[in-house]
Amino acid sequence: MIDEGRPIFRQIAERIAAEVLDGTLAEESQVPSTNEFAAIHRINPATAAKGVNELVDAGVLYKKRGIGMFVTTGARKRLLAERRARFDTEYVEPLLREAARLGIRPEELHRLITEQEVTA
Repeated sequence: MIDEGRPIFRQIAERIAAEVLDGTLAEESQVPSTNEFAAIHRINPATAAKGVNELVDAGVLYKKRGIGMFVTTGARKRLLAERRARFDTEYVEPLLREAARLGIRPEELHRLITEQEVTA
């Protein structure tokens, strides 16, 4: 499903990356073509290509000439490392700032986090 508030090509790239991370797209497996993405999401093929090319530039996908795009060996590991490196600044720091604004002490925040059931 496309979110109108963000660039569509970026959403395509994020969706493919998420599928690599969760194992839906295994390393060395073929990803849908830009025309398939365009048809599924009813978007311009050039927009889909821009999202796919973003992942090619990041080393997550590679092209087999005349066959299509494939997930690079080591792509999952690379994506995990990148996301872990950003986790602190993108999630932990904002969480701690908001907790401080609300007067939530570190022990209470820890309790709230550990009581949450994680669903993937």
